[in-house]
Amino acid sequence: MKSRDTLVRLKRFQAEEKRRRVAQIEAMIAEFSRMAGDLDREIAAEEQRSGNTDPAHFAYSTYARAARARRDNLKHSAGELRGQMEEAKAHHAEALEELAKAQSLDGREKGGHVIEAVRESLDLGMIGMRSVGA
Repeated sequence: MKSRDTLVRLKRFQAEEKRRRVAQIEAMIAEFSRMAGDLDREIAAEEQRSGNTDPAHFAYSTYARAARARRDNLKHSAGELRGQMEEAKAHHAEALEELAKAQSLDGREKGGHVIEAVRESLDLGMIGMRSVGA
């Protein structure tokens, strides 16, 4: 019984660790998206200030060009993280299934003990009834 409890605790820990990983990736994606939005606003402000919105133009702002590159890198990284998130969600689902299996085994084992105890008490009750009736 103790080994089953240990197994359930281990599976619960593993599932929680996978859930934390998914949450961490989601937070990183949200942060990258926020940073890319901030850079979009800065690029627009710089383009408006300089009066040049064509990145191919020789007089395009160096700051706006660097901000565009940074924004593009953030968007690319967020895309890669989305792929990692799908994988992490799949691992989390597997861990939850393993936890459910371990809990059902534990429940069956505990339930089996309960059923045995009920049978024993019924048997003892029947013996007591026989001795009273005899």
